[in-house]
Amino acid sequence: MTVRDLLATSVLVGDGAMGTMLHAAGNSLDQALPALTLTEPGLVRTIHDSYVGAGVDLVQTNTFGASRLRLAEYGVADDVARINAEAARLALEAAARADRPVLVAGSVAPAVSVHQRRRVGADERRAAVREQVEVLVGAGVDVVMLETFGHLDELVEASEVALEVARRTGDVPVVAQATFGTDHHTLSGHTPHELVAALAGLPLAAIGVNCTLGPQGCLAVLRELRSHTAMPLTVQPNAGLPRRIAPARFEYDIDADYFVRYTRQLLDAGAALVGGCCGTTPGQLAAAAAAVAEYRAQRPVMVVEPSRSPAVGVSRPGLFDSAEPLVGVELAAPTTGGVDETVALAADLREAGVGLVCVPATSGPRAQVNSVDLALHLHDRLGVTTLASVTTWDRTIMALQADLLGAHALGVRGVLCETGTPPLVGDYPHVDGIWDVDSLGLIELLAGLNEGTDYHGLRLGTKTSFDIGARVNPGSRDPGRAAAGALDKIAAGAQFLITRPIFEPTGLERVVGAVDGRVPILVAIRPLTGFDEADYLAHEVPDVTIPDATLAALADAGPDAAAAGVDLALALAEQVRSMTRGIVVTGDSDVAATVRRLTTGE
Repeated sequence: MTVRDLLATSVLVGDGAMGTMLHAAGNSLDQALPALTLTEPGLVRTIHDSYVGAGVDLVQTNTFGASRLRLAEYGVADDVARINAEAARLALEAAARADRPVLVAGSVAPAVSVHQRRRVGADERRAAVREQVEVLVGAGVDVVMLETFGHLDELVEASEVALEVARRTGDVPVVAQATFGTDHHTLSGHTPHELVAALAGLPLAAIGVNCTLGPQGCLAVLRELRSHTAMPLTVQPNAGLPRRIAPARFEYDIDADYFVRYTRQLLDAGAALVGGCCGTTPGQLAAAAAAVAEYRAQRPVMVVEPSRSPAVGVSRPGLFDSAEPLVGVELAAPTTGGVDETVALAADLREAGVGLVCVPATSGPRAQVNSVDLALHLHDRLGVTTLASVTTWDRTIMALQADLLGAHALGVRGVLCETGTPPLVGDYPHVDGIWDVDSLGLIELLAGLNEGTDYHGLRLGTKTSFDIGARVNPGSRDPGRAAAGALDKIAAGAQFLITRPIFEPTGLERVVGAVDGRVPILVAIRPLTGFDEADYLAHEVPDVTIPDATLAALADAGPDAAAAGVDLALALAEQVRSMTRGIVVTGDSDVAATVRRLTTGE
């Protein structure tokens, strides 16, 4: 009897979590778990044997996340073929050791991680899936199991590719599974009905639901799927919600009796395969296998027409509506007691001709006012246009998204996207970073919010209207890389660029040439206060280029070095003014005096 026949006329028991078992053995989740197939094959073999011993009918290869694109995040992309082939071999050998027929499914996750999705197009995703499926099918798996797909477009792509490979190499059946949230929508905002509609025209052996939800939630989704199709259905729930027991260490605490109770309900709802996902163990699957032993189901086939997704619009920036060159300043966020002084300084600068106040994110070793809060406060008090720098190192993507939506609701529009870094000294020397996304990911997040979707593609009730800025460093030791980085940020959705402070024009010329007018560029200049500051920046701070002539001029100026620093900065501003849409004055010098000279020419 073929796998298709078994799914259509019987009920199979799938295995449980592989990643959870690897984690329980002491392996961190912050690594490429499929690569353990090469480094710890004995452990992977033992886990397969444990599930076979529990009585399952199907084991899955340790290849979840083993596409070239996802392995590249861990530096092992070139091992993609070895990892998938070896994983298939270990699973097939475990099945061969069983005293009964046991099937082997090649596990295939989305080709890209959440962080990669906005940067990788459909063609690259398809190529990555094709490469992985070809290895798994070539190694002899009995079925291809597409699992934990949160975006419907990726699941359709992967299904089409897997089916094409399967037909070409022996008609291996393909199962397509999506993951749903507690609202019964995928990450891309699609319902079970829409999943059925999108996949109905493909010759899949089964469709189903896995991960994210526990048994109860998966049961509800399974029932919705059954109400729209008579195709064979698969279900692999998580073992409830995890409990954090230490940094990057989690455990699940769901008992076998509960799992079995819902296994019976899943069978009654029409499941053709019942297995487990995150947190499930051989013990729970052994109990499920006992409950499945005598169950049989019969199913006809229903065809449903696919749906269409609505198009989304694009917002436009407002910072550069005027053709006049901008003059801006950067005002560091103070401690709580210094806010009034900052407001007073900003008021003076506005009178001096400043049209933009940039508030950098907290980067020092002491507690400071949040940059977004200060930017909003300055705007409300003075009516001045503000730009808040937001960093990603210290917040999860969910926290960033919530903070940004709240800021937008309060009136914040200008956001400068930066990755940032935690302080290494001072009051918080042991603070570590989170880095769910970098500055590029933050740009993509904001661009999505402007289009009315969140980071995962879920449709929001309204669109934001952020002005999205990004940093570029013309002083980088690798100016070509800086120029390429600027183009990447523009492609991700940056609407304007602000440079790091420059001290000579050469690097800026290269960046301006690469950008070629795609977006406005603001140039930051920093009047140096003396030779010591310049010497420090030139030799101790990475990617700061200060010409020898500037160092010599400051050294020769002696007690007048601060005034010389302002003269040098203003001369540079005049030199690059024609290449930019404006100048932003930064640094510890007398900013107000510099701005007055910049705006009046005196």
